[in-house]
Amino acid sequence: MKKFLASLLFSVAFSAQADPGFDAYVEQLKIDAAERGISQATIEAAFDGVKFYPRAVKADKQQPEFKLTLDTYLPRAIPSWKVQQARALYKKHYPLLNQLEKKYAVQPRFIVALWGVESNFGKFTGNYNVVSALATMSYEGRREAFFKKELMHALDILQQGHISAAKMKGSWAGAMGQVQFMPSSFVHYAQDFDGDGHKDIWNNTADALASAANYLAQSGWHHDLTWGRQVQLPKGFDSKYSGLATKKSLSEWQALGVRRYDGADLPIRDIQASIVQPDDAHGRAYLAYANYEVLMKWNRSHYFVAAVGTLADRISYPPVF
Repeated sequence: MKKFLASLLFSVAFSAQADPGFDAYVEQLKIDAAERGISQATIEAAFDGVKFYPRAVKADKQQPEFKLTLDTYLPRAIPSWKVQQARALYKKHYPLLNQLEKKYAVQPRFIVALWGVESNFGKFTGNYNVVSALATMSYEGRREAFFKKELMHALDILQQGHISAAKMKGSWAGAMGQVQFMPSSFVHYAQDFDGDGHKDIWNNTADALASAANYLAQSGWHHDLTWGRQVQLPKGFDSKYSGLATKKSLSEWQALGVRRYDGADLPIRDIQASIVQPDDAHGRAYLAYANYEVLMKWNRSHYFVAAVGTLADRISYPPVF
């Protein structure tokens, strides 16, 4: 029975990869790329050996088997060993991080935290051929316009010579390199920090971290602010005040009974903030500053933002130096 099932699964996978509809779709992609101005040499190199990834489609459709909460998610996303690695890498790369802070006005701890959450500091960057992955997801059809646009940006990157087609690896969705940029993010934010003529977010740590810093800077990062803080809400807190759309001054939140997580008064600063409750009224609550919303532009997940922010906090305290 096991052999039969294995044979059946192989047959399904093989037939998906040999799908004549996919082959025809790729031929149309080549025509569209040529009309965009992509050279024939780049097109041939990019689509050489292109294949359909059934497992990418499965990953896109797959739903979690159980519902996570921040209390279960954060220990997995930022275990103690990752915190220790983050602090050690912060110290190791501090001369570079200091340069990045001066150029982009982004605190180094957030750059390292993003690096850690996105790719475990460059260790897990994905092994999918990006052109194949994006062609697969475009052909699959649920978000064809989005993935086709990303594929065309990937071809732009190849034509500009930043990476070869064979080495352009990423996630099943086409997120690339140490900071997991989609091709459109690469086009808008990637940096050649070492000046070698290539924006290499795959193998060049300086380029990768500079690209992350530039993304935050161009998205409205405030150097004088942190991301947010976990807070206590008063009993009977009205849910109408919860959400990024509602902004109040810290003094207004203080008057409504919001306190630091340890029960102390909120900071005395003339800044606007929101209350977010990623789980429900009984879960964690955060006071979200403007930088929280910048991180949401990177990944529209409150869990992602909480992971990056929490790791950044644990990098900074106790002080590394």
